[in-house]
Amino acid sequence: MPSNTRPDQQHFVAPVEETPVAAVDAVKADGKASNLWRDAWMDIRRRPMFWISAAIIVLVVIVALFPNLFTQTPPNNDCQLANSNAGPAPGHPLGFTKQGCDIYSRIIHGTSTSLSVGLIVTFLIATLGILFGSIAGFYGGWVDSVLSRLGDIFFSIPYILAAVVIMSVFSKYANVWIISLAIGIFAWPATARVLRAEILRVKNADFVMAATALGVSRRTILTRHVLPNSIAPVIVITTIGLASAIVAEATLSFLGVGLPSTTMSWGNDISQAQVDLRTAPQTLILPSIALSVTVLSFIMLGEVIRDALDPKARARR
Repeated sequence: MPSNTRPDQQHFVAPVEETPVAAVDAVKADGKASNLWRDAWMDIRRRPMFWISAAIIVLVVIVALFPNLFTQTPPNNDCQLANSNAGPAPGHPLGFTKQGCDIYSRIIHGTSTSLSVGLIVTFLIATLGILFGSIAGFYGGWVDSVLSRLGDIFFSIPYILAAVVIMSVFSKYANVWIISLAIGIFAWPATARVLRAEILRVKNADFVMAATALGVSRRTILTRHVLPNSIAPVIVITTIGLASAIVAEATLSFLGVGLPSTTMSWGNDISQAQVDLRTAPQTLILPSIALSVTVLSFIMLGEVIRDALDPKARARR
């Protein structure tokens, strides 16, 4: 092929360090290695929804742990029928219930009960879901078949309906632990299913095959390699599930099969106030607002975590 270069024309090649290629190919030796959790945190901390929901959740936890920091009024010992369904008064900013008890004090002291049920149920769901889901997905075969069918049995029973039946039978033993068991023991299959599907995807990855070739035991591969790389969806589910557990406790108390009426919880306050909705709507609306804001905060936090742990969602933004 003829060349268009003149004999007196010389070729000049610039040094690599003077070209854009040097900047593109440069590698920071002291840079931190990227991973899913670090990238997720970098994304989460830039989202206002995370800070708003986290601030509300922290406030709710502080109220649950230290209610006396927010009110000095006893929730049950200072009830006077003369104040029945009365509006706000000095020292009582939200008014009174039908029994003349301070609404603000009952909301503050009821926080610990509702949050405790949510935490216990979430722990139970996560424990059972991780245990059954990881074993079924990793070992497969007849183990997977048995555990999957067991999960299908529990999944086919609405956990609220099952909790209603259990609490009706054990109503005289009703407490935070019994109601938490009644909800959690039927609510774990969804977590197990999601984790099983994620483990089926991860266990065929190259790093798992490499560990198997090196002679690492299957239990070690599951606990140290497969499960840590599959746990992200479970974190999202349990965060949102905590909100669902709080709502479930309120639903059972509203139906009259939850915690005893003497136990302070948002569900009991809503249940006791339903007959006074027309004459004193604040007795029902105010604890409902506390319940809704708390549940919404956990749902918002779960949504933020879900988007942050999903690389495709981050790429779309």
